Amino acid sequence: MTRIAFPYDGFGDMVIPDENLLAVLAPRTATPPTGTDLDEVRRALTEPIASPRLKDMVKRGESALLLIDDNTRNTPAARMLPLVLEELAAGGVQLQDTAILIALGTHRPMTDAEVEEKVGAGLVGRIRVFQHDAHDESGLAHIGVTEHGTDVWVNKLLLEFDHVIALGHITPHRVAGFSGGAKMVQPGVSGVVTTGQTHWISALYDGAEIMGTVDNPVRREMNAVAKKAGLSFIVNVILDREERIYRCVCGDPEKAHAVGCEASREIFGVPFPEYADIVVTDTFPADSELWQAAKGIYAGDLPLKRGGVLITVTPCPEGVAQGHPELVEIGYLPFSDVKEMVDRNEMEDLTMAAHIVHVGRIIRDKGRGIMVCPCIDDATSKKLGFIPASTPQEALDIAFSMTGSDATVIVLQNGGDLLPIHEPRRNAR
Repeated sequence: MTRIAFPYDGFGDMVIPDENLLAVLAPRTATPPTGTDLDEVRRALTEPIASPRLKDMVKRGESALLLIDDNTRNTPAARMLPLVLEELAAGGVQLQDTAILIALGTHRPMTDAEVEEKVGAGLVGRIRVFQHDAHDESGLAHIGVTEHGTDVWVNKLLLEFDHVIALGHITPHRVAGFSGGAKMVQPGVSGVVTTGQTHWISALYDGAEIMGTVDNPVRREMNAVAKKAGLSFIVNVILDREERIYRCVCGDPEKAHAVGCEASREIFGVPFPEYADIVVTDTFPADSELWQAAKGIYAGDLPLKRGGVLITVTPCPEGVAQGHPELVEIGYLPFSDVKEMVDRNEMEDLTMAAHIVHVGRIIRDKGRGIMVCPCIDDATSKKLGFIPASTPQEALDIAFSMTGSDATVIVLQNGGDLLPIHEPRRNAR
């Protein structure tokens, strides 16, 4: 018997018979290439990819806008920002000519305490900090249309600064292939129209066709939006399982990002030998609400057999989706149902439509979903399309009752970041 612990207090363990367990998958723990993890950021700033150094790009008297992600991401922005500001200062950009824009996308605003933690207590009072509002049309500017027809609405602040620099992290991502790079602009600081249009593209593909791919239709549109918006330089980190900076890439938003994606695959890309009847996933570090926790569901989709059962174990202290409360009433639906609603203009929020499809493809079209989540009540879980369970062990027992006692099981740990990759082993059963 193998005992599986979860990274949440009070959830209890899960015990899986050894004869059923195929694999336990988790991101790798790695030693930074040189010195401390911040030394890796310093190195990357001096060795930008396909770009001059940041200090050589800027001039005295110019201004710079720094885009950072919000508290739903574990990018160590507070540790990275001083190094980036030092590089800008070396080029002549003064602190009073810089500002930070928190790239909320369609997420809720951060509290003052959350902003201070993200930016750093020593910096938050010395630099202007703004939060993006995707719904505030007065704060947006329309700057054109991409070659493929995406309307580009971005935060007006991007047009008021000489340089736009994005700090972020790179992990596998269901919508964009990988996070990071241009994603800090789209959806980070874009309007809801732009975000809906790009996200709906991802809904037309299965997760395995997008997640973990460097070049895909959604990423290409995001790159096009960011280019129009003036994104000129990125500072992206890849964190290991211990949330230490394993690699940093700086420079050109597309070429540096592509290099970072390969480093991300080194940490988060983990092989599994065969598809499983039951997949168990936690959602760490995407735990705040189900909208974020779905990242663990997307990872769980990759090693799941068609007709299988996905068990999601997550806390979600903020409930289902604070930025999209109507999701509770609609629930997760099959792709065909959502497509018809979109075609009939019955669902105008394409970002939500895409999210519904991403989860619905897994727990409606492909298999069934069981959820262990103390902050989402059973009635809501059922309305969303999940079978509720009070403990991980109860969830496994329910799954075995649905699939048979000889069902195979794969467990994902740190599922919110993971990229399971099918690598068949010889003599697989």
